Amino acid sequence: MLRYISSPFKWFFRLEAASGLVLLFAAIIALVISNSNFSDLYFSTLNKYLFLGINNFGLKLTVIHWINDALMAIFFFFVTLEIKREFLQGELSNIKQALLPIIAAVGGMLIPALIYIFINFGDTETFNGWAIPSATDIAFSLGVLSLLGRRVPLSLKVFLTALAIIDDLGAIVIIALFYSGDLSIKYLTLMLVAFLSLLLINKFNIKKFLPYLVIGLLLWDFTHNSGIHATIAGVLLAMTIPHRKKEKDFSLLIKVEHAISPYVAFGIMPLFAFANAGVSLEGLSFSSLLDKVPLGIVLGLFLGKQLGVFVFSYAAIKLKVAQMPNNSNWFNFYGVGVLTGIGFTMSLFVGNLAFVENMQYMDGVKIGVLTGSLLSTLFGYFLILLTPNK
Repeated sequence: MLRYISSPFKWFFRLEAASGLVLLFAAIIALVISNSNFSDLYFSTLNKYLFLGINNFGLKLTVIHWINDALMAIFFFFVTLEIKREFLQGELSNIKQALLPIIAAVGGMLIPALIYIFINFGDTETFNGWAIPSATDIAFSLGVLSLLGRRVPLSLKVFLTALAIIDDLGAIVIIALFYSGDLSIKYLTLMLVAFLSLLLINKFNIKKFLPYLVIGLLLWDFTHNSGIHATIAGVLLAMTIPHRKKEKDFSLLIKVEHAISPYVAFGIMPLFAFANAGVSLEGLSFSSLLDKVPLGIVLGLFLGKQLGVFVFSYAAIKLKVAQMPNNSNWFNFYGVGVLTGIGFTMSLFVGNLAFVENMQYMDGVKIGVLTGSLLSTLFGYFLILLTPNK
């Protein structure tokens, strides 16, 4: 599929693969602590209010909201920078190269959502979680591929990366359209003014990041008060960071992306995992997984993702709409499809938004996401491991 792999992609893959292992460690620590004598301290700390500001000028949020609303806005900013770069000058800039991961991503988002909807149909409280099993965790999935070494051709790593990036784009659109609260016209107007200001300084080709940062902070505050989830501010800000192909020696987008990537990969994402993966396993039984929320998520991630990705990809390749990745076969291709069922970061994030008014379902979300991701990890890993190279 892709013959020429750029050095930025190799850097990106190494970064994501390593951060996936750190992410896994953070999630395990959260599970251990939340089921130990420190569980009360763990949960009470996350729910403590923290004020940042001077005198009456500032913002007071719980620790978990600072992580999920503020730090994750930086994560979404970083993800959108990646998406923008890939579409402008990366692996998704060529339509022939982009078609297979785009088609696979559509199947990988659609089928899991339909499975969850089928299981939760008619239940107005649980139905809102339909988007939870639709996303792929790029760091975790690439981390698993890194453990398999040369058994996975580089073309499949590119395919998985592109698919996960498109998944993230789909998740961003879903969050913006379906998980917004009561909208404030006043703050929506201020958001628009801030966004237009960012577009204006982009138009004037400002190459310093500080003006973007200052307006971006105001944009985050306006978004936070507008009823739209605050992380969307990170998306809007990233859309305005300039990346012009004619300027080969300098790109503010690439400069910012490289500058913040270690902090996102080894700081924000593990912290999010630590804060959101903690769940009490006391009284957990197999029957707990049969509740509608965890069952819909487990089946969506483990079965829906692999079926959606593989069936849509198989149809596209057989119809000659897209090409099979180079040096791959149907067995390791299917194994990579299974690994797309590792949802984790984005699935937990969407779960928090879906059940913000019904937090009693969050334990079920966490159990479903962890179980579905674990099954996808083990099955995908051993499937590829046992697949002949030829």
